Amino acid sequence: MSNPDTVASWKLPLPDGVHIIEFDHGTTSGKRVIRVDQKELMRKDWMFKLVGRETFQVGKTKCTISIEAVSGFAYEYTLEVNGKPLKKFKENQGKIQQSWHVVVDGEIKRICLEKDTLDVWMDGQKLETGGEFQSDGDGVETHFMINERMAGRIVATSSGKRSKGIIHTLFVNDDEIREATNE
Repeated sequence: MSNPDTVASWKLPLPDGVHIIEFDHGTTSGKRVIRVDQKELMRKDWMFKLVGRETFQVGKTKCTISIEAVSGFAYEYTLEVNGKPLKKFKENQGKIQQSWHVVVDGEIKRICLEKDTLDVWMDGQKLETGGEFQSDGDGVETHFMINERMAGRIVATSSGKRSKGIIHTLFVNDDEIREATNE
């Protein structure tokens, strides 16, 4: 946060990538600025009310920043995503999407599976996929191309436990890729 008015920053993992949300709050002018991935989405320069809420969209996802006074001129900033606190939203995202980091031509790329639609994304781009049942009848494979030299496939198999559900494993050119953590 290089801007002195930037008071809060959050990472928002969505299927199309991890977005950085920054919030500037001028506590003398009431100025409010919201940036997503360094692009300014909203600016209000002179506001007499220093507390309140600002609602905006990241793609189709509704976000709200709440500004609350905690004491004197100290403020607390919270982010809600689709009506849930960010932490709860991230927990729910972990249930409906899974992501991996893959090195492609020397760069780290994020591959994300939306479990409900079986869409596969790479760095914000939805990939063309094809699905097929495994020959042993034990699961489904989703195939896609990462580039002209790298083929990906996500294998979905039953965990055998109802509470754990389906396990998704990414293979790139037959090498298993570990799931990304801390998004």
